[in-house]
Amino acid sequence: MPQNTILRRLLFVLNPVSGDIDKGDLEDQLTAFCTERGRSAAFFHTTGEDDLHKLRTHLAEQTYDAVFAAGGDGTVKLVAEALLDNDLLLGILPLGSGNGLSKDLGIPQELEEARQLIWDYQVREIDTMEVGGHFSAHLADLGFNALVVERFCSGDTRGPGAYIRIAMQEYMNYEPCTYRIETDRETYEGPAFMLTIANANTFGSNVVINPDSDLDDGEFEVCLIEPFPVTAGIGILYQLYTNAFDASAYTRRMRCRRASISVPGQQQVLAQVDGEPIELPTPIDVVIHPRSLRVLTPVPQPEEQ
Repeated sequence: MPQNTILRRLLFVLNPVSGDIDKGDLEDQLTAFCTERGRSAAFFHTTGEDDLHKLRTHLAEQTYDAVFAAGGDGTVKLVAEALLDNDLLLGILPLGSGNGLSKDLGIPQELEEARQLIWDYQVREIDTMEVGGHFSAHLADLGFNALVVERFCSGDTRGPGAYIRIAMQEYMNYEPCTYRIETDRETYEGPAFMLTIANANTFGSNVVINPDSDLDDGEFEVCLIEPFPVTAGIGILYQLYTNAFDASAYTRRMRCRRASISVPGQQQVLAQVDGEPIELPTPIDVVIHPRSLRVLTPVPQPEEQ
């Protein structure tokens, strides 16, 4: 589909509970916005029950030019996975707690600006990953952050404040695991406080876990934070928020096209994949699928002289 094609038939996939954001009048707003610009808007509401199969069935029965995920990273993951087998374009309206992939793609975080992608856009083909047999477009974790995400998702409160509170509670008693990582380039075995499988570079919390990464380079990175003394914690946190992950003595990155990750003595481990907690059997095989997803992104603005 050429980049200048007018997107007339649009499907919006809405997650009513993402990000603890009131979406009561969102459908009416989007309908009016599209109608004013000669577009048609249809809606698919997620329920948490067999959403992927239902969305794929809907897409097979209807005709659209693009599908917009209106929610957080979980909604984006759902829509992206549903689009893998067809030529439809993915749009993102970031309405979740973190919105990590949309930030890495440079998509505006305000709805009024993000919805302009309906008519003013360029198409970017990005890589996706398969993590233990599960689709991922952004980041997956083992270790500490996976535990925090699991606690966050099972709680009743959303938003950054709830995530930070849970992280502080879990940090005090967390015991790092030992991992064995075999990639197409190197092998590593040792303990890690946190292990991130990264196709992108930034968590929704604006923590930069994977500097200098590229969403369409055909590679991913395994990013490790090794166990560290309490006195080093503030420094590591500062480095993560200032794009200085590699500056710490407790961090390392392994760039690769495939990896196998095991935890000696454990047959399965807790993970999070694009914000969704899941138990994965080990070893966990990770592969990259180059430029397998077509996404609507903002048109770069000319630099001022």
